[in-house]
Amino acid sequence: MTCPPRILVLPPRLTASARTLRATALRRGLRIVEATASAVPEGLGSPGWAGWPEGAKWPEGAGQAGSPGDARGTWDTRGAGSAESTGCTGSDGHAVHLHAGPSFADVVAPALGIALLEAPADWLARLPRALTQRDIRAMPIGEAYRLRRPAFVKSPNDKSIPALVYADGSRLPGPDAVDPATVVLVSDVMTFAVEYRLHLLDGAVHAAGQYAEAGRLRLGPPDGDALAFGRDVLAAAGKTLPSAIVVDVGRDDEGRWAVIEANAAWASGCYSADPDRALETVLRAAGPATALSPHDRAFVR
Repeated sequence: MTCPPRILVLPPRLTASARTLRATALRRGLRIVEATASAVPEGLGSPGWAGWPEGAKWPEGAGQAGSPGDARGTWDTRGAGSAESTGCTGSDGHAVHLHAGPSFADVVAPALGIALLEAPADWLARLPRALTQRDIRAMPIGEAYRLRRPAFVKSPNDKSIPALVYADGSRLPGPDAVDPATVVLVSDVMTFAVEYRLHLLDGAVHAAGQYAEAGRLRLGPPDGDALAFGRDVLAAAGKTLPSAIVVDVGRDDEGRWAVIEANAAWASGCYSADPDRALETVLRAAGPATALSPHDRAFVR
């Protein structure tokens, strides 16, 4: 069976990393579909989606954003040409993937049948102290308001709560802005001398690169010790992660290695990592729900 090319859906405004992945996807034969700023509120079938295969219709169920039941028919693949075909969903169906931030992805992915993989909200808090080197707790932000010490607080899987060191709980966004039941991660403050992003795929470090030094952006190749620590994390906690995920790790001034956080690969920059291998992680992390493995079904956003 010959499969039509895979499609990578991108948001209106692209970061430098997203442009790199777009170029990589095009070189590998994927179709690119980019939304204009008005496309999402107008609906998935609006003219604001540039790059949809000529003559192709939106997939069944891809109606107005937030209304996945508005059927638009099956896709016509005329003119699709030759392309990388892994992930084909049927005899005439494109496999659709996504690389975007959470707010865009949450609107578009359900309507296109894309399953978004992410780590459990409390994954970081459940890691052994040997992997984090600090106390980390997952709690409702209403409980975090009672903090009377400096702490690093962030949302587990998006940026709804700015990731910052807060002097105490009174400095967090208040109940007028955030539901008090919203879960946040609260951790001891730890400063990292160097930080690395690891793209994990199928239980292995698939791609990696340095992204920061002394708290400032500094791109570089992966460090052997960072890769070794990544393998240690996978050995200890790999089964508690989806098959495709990004994990950031770092080393402090005392030489201690620690997990910084886990991020959804579909929403993460590739920085200095091999873009081909980073793209492969993204495609697995945000692809057809019909292609999910039994293991990954527990990690769908």
